[in-house]
Amino acid sequence: MTRAGFALVIGLLSAALAVLGLCIGSTGLESLRQMAGDATAMQIVRDIRLPRTLGAWLAGALLGLGGALAQGLFRNPLADPYLLGSASGANLGVSLLLVALGASPGSGGWAARLGTTGAAFVGALLAVAVTLSLARGVQQTLRLLLAGVVVSMVLGATAAMVVLWVPDIMRAMQAFILGTTAFLGWPSVALLGGALLVCLLPAIGLARALDALALGEASALSLGIALPWVRLALVAALALATGAAVAQVGLVAFVGLVAPHLVRGIVKPTHGWLVFLAALMGGALLLAADVLARWLLAPQELPVGGVTALLGGGYLLWLMHRRRL
Repeated sequence: MTRAGFALVIGLLSAALAVLGLCIGSTGLESLRQMAGDATAMQIVRDIRLPRTLGAWLAGALLGLGGALAQGLFRNPLADPYLLGSASGANLGVSLLLVALGASPGSGGWAARLGTTGAAFVGALLAVAVTLSLARGVQQTLRLLLAGVVVSMVLGATAAMVVLWVPDIMRAMQAFILGTTAFLGWPSVALLGGALLVCLLPAIGLARALDALALGEASALSLGIALPWVRLALVAALALATGAAVAQVGLVAFVGLVAPHLVRGIVKPTHGWLVFLAALMGGALLLAADVLARWLLAPQELPVGGVTALLGGGYLLWLMHRRRL
């Protein structure tokens, strides 16, 4: 399959999933044709289901793009967008916000809607800043990788201690920890869309540098690649992509790790196509998980992060079995 053909297939799949997303309500699948004559039903579709569907796709696209950048930057196919500590930082930011608000299970909904987005985004970016500080910049990939692992462990443990200290916030944090698209609205769609556009520009523009970096740092330097500036731009795009996605949908696992793997397994692209196709694949994966999470037990919803963890983990286990790793 050609790369353009693959992009078309993923685009059509995303469109079909989007239509399903618009049709799923509290009673399961509903016909858009039947709802067309009901003004209240169409308002629900327009103001709730449509932004949720678009927001889920955009968040998944950001995670898929972040995964492609992380794997190219660290030259490691097991790297994921959270490798610089952004997920742990976002988790700690949300927990500290809830403690500051004196959040209880009853006030968790208000805090989740109005406060956790900003707290998660700030926490994610601060975590990346701490990682860069410990790594003394972006000059050494291995040092940056180790700093990210250390920061993730420390901030994750700190967030766990905060929850143990104030256990009343646990229920309020549950949606964020397990991942949810329930709070996505039109402002979220605008923010995620802007972040995706901003991140795609440097990612595609530096695709040749990523191709050169895949040959090794010495080879990239011999080709005239300014590695410090390239790494800085890629880390900034990675931090923005993961920070924006995590702030809006919480901790969604495996999308950023699996999306580039699926693309490579089908079309073998260079990084110029990989970052674009991984974004399309990530959007389709998270949207599919959101549709399943809303439909399987309607009117109840499964946590979308749990669905992606099960599907992504199952895929990686199958991949390991097939390759006998």
